[in-house]
Amino acid sequence: MTEGSTIGQVITTLKEEFPGVTVSKIRFLETQGLIKPGRTSSGYRAFSHDDLSRIRYILQQQRDHFLPLKVIKSNLAAWERGEELVGDDGPTGAPAGTYFATTPLAMTGQELARSAGLTPEQVASMVDHHVISAVSARDGEPLFDEEALAVLRAAKRLLHQGLDPRHIRQVRLGAERSLDLLDNLTKPLLTHGTESSRRKASEILAECGQAISELQNAVLRGELRKLVGDD
Repeated sequence: MTEGSTIGQVITTLKEEFPGVTVSKIRFLETQGLIKPGRTSSGYRAFSHDDLSRIRYILQQQRDHFLPLKVIKSNLAAWERGEELVGDDGPTGAPAGTYFATTPLAMTGQELARSAGLTPEQVASMVDHHVISAVSARDGEPLFDEEALAVLRAAKRLLHQGLDPRHIRQVRLGAERSLDLLDNLTKPLLTHGTESSRRKASEILAECGQAISELQNAVLRGELRKLVGDD
């Protein structure tokens, strides 16, 4: 008999760090081959410590880096084979191909609202305040991509704490202020127009994008610690 945590215990363990985790989410990861929990003699799933660590890694990569599951699965498979994705003397973040990878999504406003856990009115307000924008249209109806979904899932947490779309727009503007800096940094490479120069620019942008995100998070966490007097 395999011993381990039940799926309910896994949810309880991860819920504080990942509020959106659900039983159906864990089962979906299993159907996609990202986790393979054992079974008890009664046929129930039994999650080991390694299973839990694997689930936590998957959820972190989705939340912090917006990586599609196929990329995460590829990374996990590489690590299981003992391969290093990034050399010790190279960039410390995810490779450019991984960082910029997306899962093709084309959701209507209604579909986006359901996926993000918001009302259609809230989604419309986010569009009006330029927090998100449509990337295409189908039969005249705006369609939204994976970035819009990720932004709204984070925005939902801010709305829950009392902020409104105007405030969230300011957060987005803050994140966008790094664009000019990175544009100037890589413009010579992108202007050159060769495949190798574009590849190098992508590597620089991926590394800088991840580093800026980590730097901003560290600074913000330190300043917030001061607010609560936890010196």
